[in-house]
Amino acid sequence: KVFQAVVSCIGSDGTIYIIPKSFETALNKLMTEIQNTFKGLGLLIPYCWKKGEACVVRGSDTVWYRAKIVEVSGSTLQVQYIDRGYIESIPQCHLYPTTFYTGIPPFCIPCQLYKTLPIGNFWQQEAVEYLQELLKNEEVEIHVKELPDNPWGKLSISLYFGGMSLSSFMAYQRYCVAEDCQDIQKLGVFEGDLSPSYLLQPLPVPGETFPVTVTHLVSPKEVYICLDSSENLTKHSATERSAGCDSESLSKALKWCNKIVKTLPHLTNFKKELPCLAEYVDGLWYRAKLLSVTQLVPVQILVQFVDYGTYLVAPTSRLRHIPCHLLKYPVQAVRVLLAGFRPASDDKNVERIPYSPEWSLKALWTMVDCVEGKRLSASILTVSPEVTISLYGDDKNLVHLKLIEMGLAELDQ
Repeated sequence: KVFQAVVSCIGSDGTIYIIPKSFETALNKLMTEIQNTFKGLGLLIPYCWKKGEACVVRGSDTVWYRAKIVEVSGSTLQVQYIDRGYIESIPQCHLYPTTFYTGIPPFCIPCQLYKTLPIGNFWQQEAVEYLQELLKNEEVEIHVKELPDNPWGKLSISLYFGGMSLSSFMAYQRYCVAEDCQDIQKLGVFEGDLSPSYLLQPLPVPGETFPVTVTHLVSPKEVYICLDSSENLTKHSATERSAGCDSESLSKALKWCNKIVKTLPHLTNFKKELPCLAEYVDGLWYRAKLLSVTQLVPVQILVQFVDYGTYLVAPTSRLRHIPCHLLKYPVQAVRVLLAGFRPASDDKNVERIPYSPEWSLKALWTMVDCVEGKRLSASILTVSPEVTISLYGDDKNLVHLKLIEMGLAELDQ
């Protein structure tokens, strides 16, 4: 069985506690009921607690949780939150014995990685801390491999985060040995003879109008667009709905990559068009491709972020290998030319775009104002030799009309 779950806790012995997404509604309902039943402080009179006894615990967040006694030690008790998995030492005044809710099974499931042997036969503290940092409160995909021999035993699972196998990833980190490591290559950490490349985004048919956002402007006429399928997906073509799903899945995969990016090796191959991960100025890592070496000492590389169209000159320390599973998502940004206008022959503005001097900087900034943050739509006119589109503003008028009104461009029939 395969299902989505949230990792609630990593036990000190490496046990992975998960809450299936399908349990969330019932768990929230139970938590609301517990809060309405128990108010104020815990039991303030002396009480003889027993190991395994059911109770409710007032956590540090002042919320009441179901728990059981794990160990009795003087005035402090060790309890396990049965719907979360974690174990904590709690003063007796924060507990209350109860037989309420004992007929409801725990909502979290203890799990172990299938056919995965930790180094030294037990999970080292460093590995447990790494698992906690990587997985806690994150949504993951669970593949059930073996049921436990008894109902309170651990479920044997394969766990996938952002398309990667946790067993394979931890084996690559040398925390364990995984018997089933066939997808270790998906980590993209080995340089082979293959030259990987990105998939291109499928485009709507010419003549069809579709929503877009402009992610980067090279000049008023040359821009990068993303298919915007965030509005009312049912109205849109299969191409746009697919792009929307890809974009959402890609965002999740990139979020995971940002968590493990320090484990990915730096680039040593600087072949043109090579896919990689690059760190942007916001400190986050995105999909990119190499364009050219701009400086040798120290080495500086010109890269393009393929999902936005933007460029960056970066040192090699900000470039890393890209996990192979990130290559299955088509590039989100598409380079297009805008039809219907050309630079004004009598534009007297002295400041020009250095790499495209036929256009003034004023024309570029005016176009930025026309498209930035706007709900735009487009219609493809031609796909060869270059993708050419008509681009419309949120008022349904062609965006370049503003430039023509200001004398910064002229109509091109």
